[in-house]
Amino acid sequence: MSHNLISSLSAFDGINTHALLVREIAGRYRQAQDSEVLQAAQALLAAQLRGTDVLSDPVIVRTFLQARLGTLGYEVFAVVHLDAQHRVIDFVEMFRGTLTQTSVYPRELVKDALRLNSAAVILVHNHPSGSTTPSSADERLTSTLKTALGLVDVRVLDHFVVAASAMTSMAESGLI
Repeated sequence: MSHNLISSLSAFDGINTHALLVREIAGRYRQAQDSEVLQAAQALLAAQLRGTDVLSDPVIVRTFLQARLGTLGYEVFAVVHLDAQHRVIDFVEMFRGTLTQTSVYPRELVKDALRLNSAAVILVHNHPSGSTTPSSADERLTSTLKTALGLVDVRVLDHFVVAASAMTSMAESGLI
């Protein structure tokens, strides 16, 4: 079977050769859209995150959380579920809010932790404003969630506040 290199290369006509490419179902290549590149990067980071030891590789966790939540124009509250050895079970976006707030329901968090058989969790939410300083409401919420999850033997290891260019760990700040 001979392969016609010229006809294969013609699929790339008119495409920036330095761009990332997506192969369509028909077999033609096209330049990837920004959203496709970001989605692929998030999937790659999620694959690296799943099953990793969070405590020994915090760079992967921070990179994933910033890529996933840092540039959103609305608040999202999410949870990284961990097993007894602090390996990642799953990352779950639990609640979505507005530009300045989101409602978080402890009951739903407890249900999800039990469903996934989590031994510990890392809480995370973003601040679209760009400030990663935890508010007093963030501190109260963390305390409430820590108490609620503690009733079912799930430890809260940290609560990250994420923005596009920065991230604050409430545990490192002495708030947990």
